[in-house]
Amino acid sequence: PSLSAWLNTIFFGSSATTECFLLVVMAYDRYVAICNPLLYPVAMSNRRCTGLISMSYVIGFLHPVIHVGLLFRLTFCKSNIIQHFYCEILPLYTISCTDPSINVLVILIFAAFIQAFTFMTIMVSYIRVLFAILKKKSEKGRSKAFSTCGAHLLSVSLFYGTLFFMYVRPGSGPDPYQDKMYSLFYTIIIPLLNPLIYSLR
Repeated sequence: PSLSAWLNTIFFGSSATTECFLLVVMAYDRYVAICNPLLYPVAMSNRRCTGLISMSYVIGFLHPVIHVGLLFRLTFCKSNIIQHFYCEILPLYTISCTDPSINVLVILIFAAFIQAFTFMTIMVSYIRVLFAILKKKSEKGRSKAFSTCGAHLLSVSLFYGTLFFMYVRPGSGPDPYQDKMYSLFYTIIIPLLNPLIYSLR
């Protein structure tokens, strides 16, 4: 694969990983706003927000760089045509003449860890938010908190559901175009739905 293919792979990989961590930051923001509203200006200061967002982007960049680095151990001697919309890392393994099982294992481990860690962090935040909402006396306060969190939870569910199907499973599915459809879903459909989902509140 060419330099543009490597850069494309890093760009898409970093976008997905960064989004995972940004969704955690958003969940933490809602947790602080609902559970500790008086501490919100301190807990979510400009410095803290900048640090959390910067950390999301740094991790988001480093994660795919590791996988692209591991691609250099593979030899590509088959056709350079992949059945995909863009040069994503998993389809590259199909055109490798070298056994990519180590690469696949590393992707499975990293994807499972990152997705499980970020998803569980989001769920813990929202469970605590749910308990805080249920303690509220005001019906108006409850509905406002539910609507704010509901849109984010729907977006999280769509994004993580697709990522789990795409990366946290051994081997390929029976349909060779399955990964292509999953990638279409999380690179085009979910970003198109996000503005609509967030406008529901």
